[in-house]
Amino acid sequence: MGNFKINVSDAPIFILTGFPGMEAMEPWLSFPLLLFYAIAIVGNSLILLIVKEEPSLHQPMYYFLSLLSVNDLGVSFSTLPTVLAALCFRARVIAFNVCLVQMFFIHLFSWTESGILLVMSFDRYVAICNPLHYATVLTNARIVAMGLCTLLRSFALILVFPLLLHRLPFCHSRNILSHAYCLHVDMIKLACTDVSLSSHYGLSIVLFTFGLDSALILLSYVLIFRSVLAIASPGERLKTLNTCVSHVLAVLIFYVPMVSVSIVHRFGAGLPHAVHTFMSLIYLFVPPMLNPIIYSIKTKEIQRRLFKMLFRVRS
Repeated sequence: MGNFKINVSDAPIFILTGFPGMEAMEPWLSFPLLLFYAIAIVGNSLILLIVKEEPSLHQPMYYFLSLLSVNDLGVSFSTLPTVLAALCFRARVIAFNVCLVQMFFIHLFSWTESGILLVMSFDRYVAICNPLHYATVLTNARIVAMGLCTLLRSFALILVFPLLLHRLPFCHSRNILSHAYCLHVDMIKLACTDVSLSSHYGLSIVLFTFGLDSALILLSYVLIFRSVLAIASPGERLKTLNTCVSHVLAVLIFYVPMVSVSIVHRFGAGLPHAVHTFMSLIYLFVPPMLNPIIYSIKTKEIQRRLFKMLFRVRS
């Protein structure tokens, strides 16, 4: 019974988990995750290479796409070390400070992705609603400024997470996490003190960032649709809307899993643990994997350059 006494540790150790209740299948379940990583890393790296090498893609839309690809690579590399260690090599122990660093970067890139999707919606709004001033509004200097502001906003908001967590006492020297990576909601559940400040702060910045960003994205598309409806030709309407499809899909595959994870974490206490694990995996693994695929399928310029690269390699 001594293991269950409250013994606040100054240097707690965290234990990563993979798929609780399915430990025997973890080597097989790790293969799809490794495939997701491979697709995300190769796909986003190709997007960056294609944008760099193709002069016709040196436009604001593709600069923002490059920012999205860099961010998706950051999401993948933030989780990759511990997922590989826990699932493939059974190395499940992670130090508290290392866990804090991983948690910081996972949430930093998640918040930054929301901001990038917002500035991409602004790009589509200017391109469709004010095309004559597109080049003068979205200059290279403004694109850099928008990217930096998005990153700095995320950094300032997420920096509070490790500062608050570092002050929390943990009741056991070994604390079992729910995933093969460190998340803020997961870590504060293991503290043996009142965590209302951390919990309320987390909820407030979710509403401030994701809530505000999604509302502004929705507003931009209301204005876009209003502008498109003013176009007389149905063919031109469809052609104009087609330029937004990739971004709309990127928004959906990011926000739908994110909202689902938040709901499951806060109101799904009675759900099986596998549901929590599955939703978190979708949230972190699916957008980095699907974004380059979506843009490669929907963007003819990227397709052409990709085919040229493939045929060059074969020859």
